[in-house]
Amino acid sequence: MSDDVTAPKDTTKDDTQGAPEPRDLLVETHHTLATDDGELSYTARTGRIVLREEEFKDDVFEGWTPRAELAVTSYTLDLPEGADPKDRPVTFVFNGGPGSSSVWLHLGVLGPRIVDAGEVDEPTPPPYALTDNPQTPLRATDLVFIDPMSTGLSRAVKGGKAKDYHGFGKDVEQVSELIRLWCTREDRWMSPKFLCGESYGTTRAVSVAEHLFSRFGMQLNGLVLISSVLDFGTQDFRFLRHDEACLSYLPTYAAIAHFHGKHPGRSLREVLADAEELAAGAYRWALGRGNRLTEEERYDVLAQLSSLTGLSEDYLDRCDLRPEHWRFCTELLRDEGRTVGRIDGRITGVLHSGIAEGMDADPSIDAIMGPYAAAIHHYLRGELRSELDLPYAVFSDAIEHWSYKEFEARPINVTDKLERVMRANPHLRVRIEYGYYDLATPYGAAEDMVAHLRLPEQALDRIEHAWFETGHMPYVGAGTRVEEAEGITDFVRRASGR
Repeated sequence: MSDDVTAPKDTTKDDTQGAPEPRDLLVETHHTLATDDGELSYTARTGRIVLREEEFKDDVFEGWTPRAELAVTSYTLDLPEGADPKDRPVTFVFNGGPGSSSVWLHLGVLGPRIVDAGEVDEPTPPPYALTDNPQTPLRATDLVFIDPMSTGLSRAVKGGKAKDYHGFGKDVEQVSELIRLWCTREDRWMSPKFLCGESYGTTRAVSVAEHLFSRFGMQLNGLVLISSVLDFGTQDFRFLRHDEACLSYLPTYAAIAHFHGKHPGRSLREVLADAEELAAGAYRWALGRGNRLTEEERYDVLAQLSSLTGLSEDYLDRCDLRPEHWRFCTELLRDEGRTVGRIDGRITGVLHSGIAEGMDADPSIDAIMGPYAAAIHHYLRGELRSELDLPYAVFSDAIEHWSYKEFEARPINVTDKLERVMRANPHLRVRIEYGYYDLATPYGAAEDMVAHLRLPEQALDRIEHAWFETGHMPYVGAGTRVEEAEGITDFVRRASGR
């Protein structure tokens, strides 16, 4: 890494007659990286950008008032003399939560430097290390990583309220405004543009895409949706019967049971095929019948469920054929005193109590939190020379009071926004990634969402799919990380005509 560092960049004027106001603080460094496509020279900029909102009083414009300081880390390729930066694609990246920083995609798969977290069956012990990422999509696209309010180093301005941004609508507005502002300042409105989100970040991505178009007229070239959740009703166990959630989760239960040895002599593909067939047929029918099932019919479905999920017939009978995913985590390996992870069902931890209904912590989050937290704190200051020393919030508590007022009295569903942007832009392409061992956003629910999109066949042909034998984060594991990075790089190149 080069030691060429540019002083913090102040792009904000002080309009307050002597009273200081928040200003942008961005530090610039220059680097080289050996990649699969040859050596790259690139510029990194990290820090915070101030977002402002128009203020009106009695319909009189009062000015632009600072509201938020959002953390951003961008990577732009150093181009040869005469090359036009507008010809370079740019991808805006965020994770989900809500309340998660972008550290996972940043240091897990997309950035030029990634954390060495080891493998699922052999995690790296502390202290941890960063390593170069030869497969980074920076080969094909500039990258801008965004930490939404209260995550990473993003905060409200002095006197402001962070909770004002802890909700679906304001979250979409802040991310959209940051993208608009970055494209304006960097003169990148004419560049091919992409959004990449993971988990709730996919909810955010399609909503931001729709907002960018409806508010600013900005069209995109592509969306990358990793472990997507656009229709929450297909996987929400809070409903009284939650039948759709049970159907969506069944193939994932079966996959995890297979990983932990509950299907000896059978391939994963065989097990998934049986689970998908049962979910689409006899299981759906049985849940719909309720107490109209005969004893023989109920037992037949019960036996198939037990065989596929690895749960006992007695347990499935007591939960009325409807195992909930948190309880599946603790029930599958209860006889071994272990629980499986919700984020990644391949990873196990010690069950804190032999009679616990649910785990006290997700072992798959425990396994990766340490490496990523250590890596981002070191990386931003030690390598990118950030001058910000406040704690980097890998997760915030925003999810505990997140507002979905826009969806009051109905399930959260943003598929209409995806449909809108795909109808409005006949060139927009979408890549959807699924993890077989993902209990946070089960692949069956995401597939069901796509199957119910109200789009013509020509639009559906612009959606591509990628399945991984991983959990919620396909990049956990070196082999699938490389496959995922290459897939995203190839998608960007094709969707931008490069």
